[in-house]
Amino acid sequence: MYVYINGDIVHKNEARISPFDHGFLYGLGVFETFRTYDGHPFLLDDHLERLNGSLQEMNIAKVFTRDEVKEILYRLLEVNGLRNAYVRLNVSAGIGDIGLQTDAYDAPTIIMYMKPLSAPSFTKGKVGIILKARRNTPEGTERLKSHHYLNNMIGKREIGSRTDAEGMFLNEQGYVAEGIVSNIFWVKNETVYTPAIRTGILNGVTRQFVLAMLRALNIAYEEGFYPLTHLKQADEIFVTNSIQEIVPIYQIGDRAYPGADGIITSLLQKHYKRFTPFLWTRQELTERIGDQ
Repeated sequence: MYVYINGDIVHKNEARISPFDHGFLYGLGVFETFRTYDGHPFLLDDHLERLNGSLQEMNIAKVFTRDEVKEILYRLLEVNGLRNAYVRLNVSAGIGDIGLQTDAYDAPTIIMYMKPLSAPSFTKGKVGIILKARRNTPEGTERLKSHHYLNNMIGKREIGSRTDAEGMFLNEQGYVAEGIVSNIFWVKNETVYTPAIRTGILNGVTRQFVLAMLRALNIAYEEGFYPLTHLKQADEIFVTNSIQEIVPIYQIGDRAYPGADGIITSLLQKHYKRFTPFLWTRQELTERIGDQ
C-alpha cells in the first residue's frame, strides 16, 4: 500500500518522519479516521470541522479544506486501486528542538494512510465487556482524537484480540463513558441515552450524526451521567464509530439484548446505510431524513 506524506505519495515501507517531530517527541498530533464508499468520503466535512478545531487547540497552524483533502484522497485511492477504504488523516506538530515549544507549529507533518476494508466478522453484533480500567480524563477541556492512546491500548489489552467484542469504559466517577473505539448508546422505554461529553468522552463524528438522525426522526434522546445499572437495564444497546458504523450489542455479562433486531437500532442502521454513498454534510443528510 501507498501513503501520502507532506506532498508525496510513497510506498508504506519508504515512509519516513523526523525523530524531532513533536508528534513523536511529545504526542502533539491528532487524526481522523473515516470510510470511503465507492470513492466518496462519508461525512468528510464533519471530520474536517473536528480536525481543524483540534489543530487550533494544539497550536498547529493548519486549516484543511474539503477540496484539499479530496485531492489527496483521490490520488491515494487511485494509486492503491481502492474505492472502498479505511482512511486515516494524521497531522502531527512537525519538527522542533528538544524541549516544550510555546510558539505555533507552522510546518506540520501531514500523512494520509489507507487500507482495504475487510468484511465484518461480527455478523450479529458484538458482546459488550465492562472494562476494569477506567477512562482517563482529557488533557484539556474536551477529549481530542489525539496521539495520546495509551488508555485505549490498556482497554484493548484487557479484552485481547477478539473481534466480536467491544470494551466499555466507565469514567473515574463510575459513570458509563465510551467504548475502546466507539461511542455508546442504549434504548430504554423508547428513549435513547448516551453519555454526555462532560463524562470525558470523544465527541465522535458518527455519534453526532446519530444524534442528528434521532432529531430528524423525532426519537427522544438524552445525554447525561449514567451508572452502569442504567446501561445494563436497557432494551437495546449499540455502539458507533466511523469505520464500523452502527454496531448492535447483543450481550453484556449474562444479560442478552436484541442486538440487530432492536427496533431503534435497526431503524438507524437502515437510514445510515441509505446515505453513505453521498458526499453531504451531517446537516444535509438529516434534512433529507426529516423530509421523508
